[in-house]
Amino acid sequence: MSAQAVFEGVGVALVTIFDDRGDLDAGATAELARQLVSLGVRAVVVAGTTGEAAALDPDERATLLAAVRQAVPAVPLIVGTGAPSARQAVRYTVQARDGGADAVLALSPPGASDVRPYYEAVARAAGELPLLAYHFPRVSSPGVPLDALAGLPVAGMKDSSGDPGRLLETLRRWPKPLYPGSTALVSMAALVGCPGVVLGLANAEPEMCVKAFAGDAEAQLAMADVRRAEERFPKGIKELVSARFGFSPSSRLG
Repeated sequence: MSAQAVFEGVGVALVTIFDDRGDLDAGATAELARQLVSLGVRAVVVAGTTGEAAALDPDERATLLAAVRQAVPAVPLIVGTGAPSARQAVRYTVQARDGGADAVLALSPPGASDVRPYYEAVARAAGELPLLAYHFPRVSSPGVPLDALAGLPVAGMKDSSGDPGRLLETLRRWPKPLYPGSTALVSMAALVGCPGVVLGLANAEPEMCVKAFAGDAEAQLAMADVRRAEERFPKGIKELVSARFGFSPSSRLG
């Protein structure tokens, strides 16, 4: 598997916009993606954790992918396809592959003692599309063990653990691209050689995220004032997006 980066710079873990009745607003979500790309975002992740993927049905996933793909044709579009079972993840991955995704991101399955069979099944479904593993033990424990990485058929990994020690150890032991998902580690990620980051905060503060990844210490420090919104998931980040861009703050989770 090639170690080539799927993208470089700041990627956004895109929120999914719902209207006041809780129905999917794919057009508004696509418009948000378009605006964020115009403000410096270099990749878009749809149907990920921040996008409330657990609350989307397959038809909504397809509609969302088509709308965002049309809105941002010039940047990598990464689709979250992780699921509790390999069977579900394979279905979502095939849908993403056929819908025009540039890569897929698969959250590790909960409670798995061996994640390799799961990722092997998803990789087969992805075909030529790059597959990124996704380590987020707070959401899906135990996550992706470091000792398992060398044997996984993936092109890279997103790590949302927020653990700087894990970040450094992964980079030391594993040659493939690593994309941190924690706002606390943005400047560090760039300094130690990560090609990019994938951030929920980039939905509302893309310029700040871009500056922090470029080494702006003031921007990294300023994140402390707004990253608390991420602790009220997903409402906190959606309220920031609503205040900045005017989209509905409705959510299905939380």
